[in-house]
Amino acid sequence: MTLPNLLTWTPSAIVFDCDGTLMDSECHWEHAREKVLLGYGVEPSADFGARTKGLHYAECGRLMTEVAGLPSARAELVTGELLEHFRALVADDPVTITGAGEFVRRVAAFAPLAVASNCPRDVVESGLSHAGLLDSFSDIVVPDGDLKPKPHPDVYLAAARLCGAAPEDTLAVEDSLCGILSATRAGLRVLGVGPTPGEEELALVDLWVPTLDWPALLDWAAARLPVA
Repeated sequence: MTLPNLLTWTPSAIVFDCDGTLMDSECHWEHAREKVLLGYGVEPSADFGARTKGLHYAECGRLMTEVAGLPSARAELVTGELLEHFRALVADDPVTITGAGEFVRRVAAFAPLAVASNCPRDVVESGLSHAGLLDSFSDIVVPDGDLKPKPHPDVYLAAARLCGAAPEDTLAVEDSLCGILSATRAGLRVLGVGPTPGEEELALVDLWVPTLDWPALLDWAAARLPVA
């Protein structure tokens, strides 16, 4: 079997998304959005989850304000309600994505790792800490100050720099179109992960795998472990 081109390459650094890539928290965002909108008497449409997947929470709050027919000045309040519900759901049920722990431990042996996320820093840190993965990452980068959220390239550029690697020598691991756009705009190669990629996602990534414990992917990581 001919290996995908990505699996013949050794990155100088690897930067992971968090929600939906490391932590199984996309369902928590969905439930939090639903709780907030239902509180305003609005039931989310069937495609609302896809529209908001991977968005920065503030942008999501603005979109929810619009969907609920509220004045734009209420966006900050709606965003606060969204975060309150989300934090509570994550605290009750922090779960890692299938295969994430094993893959992170393997690649941490040969490359510096960072996280680039649109989530609040405290949510990322608490989730990874609960999963026993926080110490595997040298840096966690979230939108802050001059760093714009995904799909802007800022967080991926900053994460690669903090890892001491050029963007073109860095691998991004992502599950959403928003994040994939951010990584490709930053010049990183991209490993996509998840069960049902769309055509646009497939066209942008170097390789898509259903889970991070995909056998060929684990073999690739194991082959790059330092020789004792």
